[in-house]
Amino acid sequence: MHIRLVTPAAPRSRKGNRITALAWARLLRGLGHRVSVAERYYAGEACDLLVALHARRSHASIVAFRRRQPRGALVVVLTGTDLYADLPDDPAAQESVRLADRLVVLQAEGLAALPARARTKTRVIVQAAPTVPHLPPRRRTFDVAVVGHLRAVKDPLLTAAAVRLLPGST
Repeated sequence: MHIRLVTPAAPRSRKGNRITALAWARLLRGLGHRVSVAERYYAGEACDLLVALHARRSHASIVAFRRRQPRGALVVVLTGTDLYADLPDDPAAQESVRLADRLVVLQAEGLAALPARARTKTRVIVQAAPTVPHLPPRRRTFDVAVVGHLRAVKDPLLTAAAVRLLPGST
């Protein structure tokens, strides 16, 4: 099967959507599929399945694919920005959800952000990272790692604010 993965993140980008697309491409290739990753789908391209990351930002690709292949398999992966910012008010994101055969959310709580009619075609895929070796706790410091593409919409200072709520040393 030829699968086209569309992500709004440019090649060599370190943004989450690009990282997800590349990881999924690797997994799908491992299952024997031909996979291409691009920023958009062009109407002349042939593929058996389009997987589009980000309903609003990949909307043009979603519409182009659906016009070219009205019965083609279309999966839309809803990002956090889609769920919590775009979907409630953005007609493009809403149309992407409607056009999709399947939706994917990356956390179970994402289902609650969807309209009831969209939940039946939605699957939760929790992404995993390699296991970090267990180390004994440090005695003199409290180390915190924040992993992700931090930007204003994700409140990058939330971790620092949360640390202030921790009890003092015991």
